[in-house]
Amino acid sequence: MKILDMPCTKGFMQIAQDGVDKGWHEMNGGNLSYRLTDAETKNVKAVCKKPASGWTELGESVPKLAGAFFMVTRTTGYMRNVKRTPEQAFGIVELDPTGTKYRIWWGLSDGGRPTSEFPSHLKNHEVKMLQDPANRVIYHAHPVNLIAMTFIVPLKDKDFSRALWQIMTECPVIFPKGVGVVPWMVPGKGEIAQATSKLMEKYDIVVWAHHGLFCAGTTFDRAFGLMDTVEKSAEIYMKVAATGKKRLSTITDAGIRKIIKAFGLKDFTTKFLR
Repeated sequence: MKILDMPCTKGFMQIAQDGVDKGWHEMNGGNLSYRLTDAETKNVKAVCKKPASGWTELGESVPKLAGAFFMVTRTTGYMRNVKRTPEQAFGIVELDPTGTKYRIWWGLSDGGRPTSEFPSHLKNHEVKMLQDPANRVIYHAHPVNLIAMTFIVPLKDKDFSRALWQIMTECPVIFPKGVGVVPWMVPGKGEIAQATSKLMEKYDIVVWAHHGLFCAGTTFDRAFGLMDTVEKSAEIYMKVAATGKKRLSTITDAGIRKIIKAFGLKDFTTKFLR
């Protein structure tokens, strides 16, 4: 099967375009990665025959992902081009047996390299895979209202989670564990990669203050759905805040507890409730 005909490739291109249509990917903002299955990896090897590049240092160590294949967007590339010029806008790379290097098998043409935030993605992939091997998608975008929230809501997991839960009934159901929050840091590898992956041990959603959002999912639909739900809640929050009026009502902690009981949310983070 040709690379562009693989279902995972089509899903990769669709989520990128969906994010563009939402307005989450200005210029070269945002990035996406997907860990291929064994069958998908076998197909890539059969189609491509051999790697398209030599080994390049990652700048991070992810030994649990050694030998894995990833689909990943290009550094300085535009999400709007993922569907238009796929072989340039993203690629498929293999990690070496130590989990410290990568080489390209397909795509990333014209000297392209994986997104500069690939180390952050990989640290998150490593954590989520160990929790559940079905976790394959890491999606980073710049949803406007969520970023705006980071300027007026305390940058604490509890405060952010409660603020989102109290705005829209579906939120406690869709992300019952809440969200993690990373204070502003320089994006890329190093400190922010470590901080994000640490929070991914507890959450599937991590806020980057004044920057954007990271979501992990078992499918493209799941990762996009988390991003979309958080951003919709953030949009309502910011519209209410913009009125300058005191709220006359909200979803109370007692109400959230009723939701927990009604939906049997056993993994709900009740410690965030008062």
